[in-house]
Amino acid sequence: MTSRYHEVYKSWEEDPEAFWAKAGEEIDWSKPAEKIFDPEMGMYGRWFAGAETNTCYNCVDRHVERGRPGQPAIIYDSPITGAKRTITYQELLSEVEALAAVLREKGIEKGDRVIVYMPMVPEALFAMLACARLGAVHSVVFGGFAANELATRVNDCEPKAIISASCGIEPNRVVKYKPLLDQALDIARHQPEFCLVVQREQGPCELTEGRDYDYLELVEAAKNAGTKVPPVPVAATDPLYILYTSGTTGRPKGVVRDNGGHMVALKWSMKAIYDIDPGEVFWAASDVGWVVGHSYIVYAPLLHGCTTIVFEGKPVGTPDAGVFWRVIEEHKVSALFTAPTAFRAIKKEDPQGEHVGRYDLSQMRTLFLAGERADPDTIRWAQDQLGVPVVDHWWQTETAWAIAANPAGLGLLPVKYGSPTVAMPGYKIEILDDAGHPVGPNTLGNIVVKLPLPPACLPTLWNADERFKESYLLEFPGYYKTADAGMLDDEGYVYVMSRTDDIINVAGHRLSTGAMEEVLSNHPDVAECAVIGAADALKGQMPMGFVVLKSGRDRDPLEIQKECIRLVREEIGPVAAFKTVHVVHRLPKTRSGKILRATMRHIVDHEDFRMPATIDDPAILDEIKGVVEHVDQMRVS
Repeated sequence: MTSRYHEVYKSWEEDPEAFWAKAGEEIDWSKPAEKIFDPEMGMYGRWFAGAETNTCYNCVDRHVERGRPGQPAIIYDSPITGAKRTITYQELLSEVEALAAVLREKGIEKGDRVIVYMPMVPEALFAMLACARLGAVHSVVFGGFAANELATRVNDCEPKAIISASCGIEPNRVVKYKPLLDQALDIARHQPEFCLVVQREQGPCELTEGRDYDYLELVEAAKNAGTKVPPVPVAATDPLYILYTSGTTGRPKGVVRDNGGHMVALKWSMKAIYDIDPGEVFWAASDVGWVVGHSYIVYAPLLHGCTTIVFEGKPVGTPDAGVFWRVIEEHKVSALFTAPTAFRAIKKEDPQGEHVGRYDLSQMRTLFLAGERADPDTIRWAQDQLGVPVVDHWWQTETAWAIAANPAGLGLLPVKYGSPTVAMPGYKIEILDDAGHPVGPNTLGNIVVKLPLPPACLPTLWNADERFKESYLLEFPGYYKTADAGMLDDEGYVYVMSRTDDIINVAGHRLSTGAMEEVLSNHPDVAECAVIGAADALKGQMPMGFVVLKSGRDRDPLEIQKECIRLVREEIGPVAAFKTVHVVHRLPKTRSGKILRATMRHIVDHEDFRMPATIDDPAILDEIKGVVEHVDQMRVS
C-alpha cells in the first residue's frame, strides 16, 4: 500500500484549522466551537475555543447509545493474582455512574481536583472516567511512588479527594499503598476532605475514621439506589487532568490536559497512526500512572469504541517470558504498544523466541514501541520473532500523543533504524543550534516544534504559567522546546539522540536526577553529589550517583553508599531503580561551578567526548575514569 502520509501532512500544513475541524467531527459536542483555534487565548493559543463537551460521555455513553452496549470495553488480566474480568460498555457506564454518584454526594464538583493513587485494576479507569463525568480534574500518581512524592503532588494540586487501594501487587511482594498514603498526608500541607479506598483481598487495610471510606461498599450502594448522574458539560479548554512529570529542579511539573483538543487528537491517532478500527482489541502494556496509560489504556481506545486491556503483570516472571503472547492470543489483540525495555527483558529471558512459537499470534498486526529510544537490535529481534511491522514512535508527557511516528493507518513509510520516522500532522519539527539558528540536515541540535502546538498538547502547567514559559517557550521564541537533542535527515526523518537536560529514562519512566540529588545531599556525610543516567542494556538507562564526602569523615564508604541507596529508594520509591553510588574526591565542573554531567555520562558509557572548553580542572575527569574502570574490573573479576 502506498503511504498517504505526505498528502495528509500537506493538507494539515496548508490549512491547520480545516484539518482539525474535520478531525473534530468524530467527537460529540454539546456546543460547537466558536473558533477552531483562538490565537489570543492562553499561552500560545487554544483549540476549539467556545466549544462544550464531556470526555466521559464520548468514551462511554455514546457507545452504549449507538450499538456497543454488550461489547467489551475493558479486559482486566492479572497474571500475578490470577484474576480476569471483562467489562462491557454497558457495565462500564454502570460502574462509572455509580462512582460519580458517590463523589457527587460527597461534594465533588466541576473543577475540583481528585488524586488517583492506584494499581493496575479496572477501578483506576472507573475513577478517571467518573472524574471526567463530573468535570472534576483528576491527577493520577503512579502507585510505586513513595510518600514524599505523593505529598508534593497533594500540595501542588490540592485535591478535595483521593481515590486509592489498600495495596498493589508485584510478582514477589505486596506493596501496601495505604501506609504510604497515610504517611504522605501526615507530611502534606494540604489535606483532602475524604479518601475512597479499594480493599484488595491480598492486603486489606485499616481505614481512618471520618476520612476514609470503603470504595466498593459505597459504589455498590449507589448501584442499588440506581442514581443517575448525567455528564457535566465542560468547556473544551477546561482541564481534564493534571499529570506530573519530573522537573530538573526536583519540583514536579503539573502538565495540564484539556478536554476538547485532547479527544480530537487521540481519536484521530487511533486510525491514522495505530490503524485500529472500532471493535478491535488494543493493548498498551503500560501503567495508568504514566502518560501512555492515560492516552492509550484509557482515553484513546474508549473514544474510538475499542476494547482496551488492563494488565497487572510484568513482561517476564508472571509466570514466564511468554505472558505477552498468551494475552495477545487469549484476548485477540490487534496491536500491542509497549516500551523497548519490555522487549529487551523478554529477549534476555527467551533469546530464541521459544515462547513465541507456543501461541497463535495471527490476530496481531503491529507492534508499537515508545517511551525511550528503541535500539535497532531489539527492533530486529521483535520483527524476526513476531513477523509483523515494528513501529517506533516518539512523544512526551507534555504532548499526549506522537510527535513523530510511522503512521500505520496512512500506510507505512520505509523504516530507518534509530528513527521514529516523521513528524505527525500538527507538528512542524525543526533543529536549532544553541543560539536559535536552524541547522542543516544530519546536524545535531535542539529539537523544537513550531508554535502553535497541535490539539492535546499541554496549554500550560498547573498554576504555573511563568514556569511553563520558562521551561518550554523562552529559550527558542516561537517554538516549543522538547529538551531533546537530535537531527533531521535529508528526507525529514527525525533522530532523537538524548535529553538536553538531566531527565533520565529508566524502563520508560522519566525520572529527575535533580530529585535524586536533593535526596543524596541530605545525607549527613555528603558534601555534594551528581546523578547521571548510565546506559543500561535492559532498562535503557539506570541512575548512577557520585558523592563527595564532607572532609574529616572516616566512615566506611561502603556503608555510606548503602545508606545513600536506601535514602533514594525511600524518598523517590523503587521505581527509581537506584542501585549504584560512587564515592569520589571531587566532581568535574565548569569554571562557573556547573557540574559537567554530560561529560560524566560519556565517561561512564565509555564514549568518546571532547574536553569541555569551560572545564575548571581536566585532571578530575581522569579521576572519574579511574573510579569507573575500577568498578568495571571488580565486576569482571
